[in-house]
Amino acid sequence: MVIDKEKYENDAKWDGLKGYLTNAKLSKKEILENYHHLWQIEKAFRVAKTDLKIRPIFHRKQKRIEAHICLTFVAYKVYKELERQLKEKKSDLSPEKVIEIVQSIYQIEVLTPETKQIIQKTLLLTQEHKQLNELFDFGC
Repeated sequence: MVIDKEKYENDAKWDGLKGYLTNAKLSKKEILENYHHLWQIEKAFRVAKTDLKIRPIFHRKQKRIEAHICLTFVAYKVYKELERQLKEKKSDLSPEKVIEIVQSIYQIEVLTPETKQIIQKTLLLTQEHKQLNELFDFGC
């Protein structure tokens, strides 16, 4: 194996530099601005994978692929709305913590023997449950 010294020296000119290659019809400034927002896209994928536990599912039919993408997007949109509401309500809870708390809230249904009436009751057993109820008013 022989090292092409000319290629090696030409490549060394680019050490420490970062380049962008695109087919978009944007100005240099717009390209750089868009690149600086890349962290938001990466965060969205991280949230989808970790907090929302969305996993790849391999579909063959077009409608199923579209439905999977739609559900993933809706789940992320609901997450972002939760994040927005927590910020608006000046809560110190993160969306991740709220999801964790909500997973331990249960609702029971009781059928009364005499009247055959169904009574529903949401069980707010912990202080965290009650805190969420104060923030979002579950109607309990």
